[in-house]
Amino acid sequence: MRQFIRHPANVPIDYQLGGKLETERPQLKNYSDGGVCFTTEEWVEPDVEIEISITTLPKPFQAKGTVVWCKSIDGRFEVGVRFQDADTTYALRMIEQICHIEQYRQELLEREGRKLSREEAAAEWIERYGADFPGS
Repeated sequence: MRQFIRHPANVPIDYQLGGKLETERPQLKNYSDGGVCFTTEEWVEPDVEIEISITTLPKPFQAKGTVVWCKSIDGRFEVGVRFQDADTTYALRMIEQICHIEQYRQELLEREGRKLSREEAAAEWIERYGADFPGS
C-alpha cells in the first residue's frame, strides 16, 4: 500500500549524480509528500544521492534525495527519489500550487485570450480554488 498520495506533474527537471549535471532534461512524472518520480532515457542506480532542480518556476527549486528505485517502462526509465526533510516536503506542496496556477494562467490565455501576470493568476486562482486545495 502506498504511503503518500501521488500528484501528477509534467515539469522539466535537471538532475545531478555525484555533482555531474546530466545532459538530458527529463520530465517530472509525479510527486508526493515522500518524493518524486521522473522519466529519463538513462538507467539511474538505486541507493545513490541525487540532486533535483526545477528551474522553470518563478523561484527555482532544488533538493537532495536518494534514488530508491529505477525501472524500465516502454524503452525509458522511471526513477523514484525520496526526500527526507520537512522543508523539502513543504516546498513540494508549493510547487504543486505553482503548477496549478501556471496551468490556470495558460488555460485563461487559450480560452479567453486573457494574459495575466503570475501574480494576477496566483491571486485569482487562490480566490477561486485555494480553499479546495488539499491541505489548505
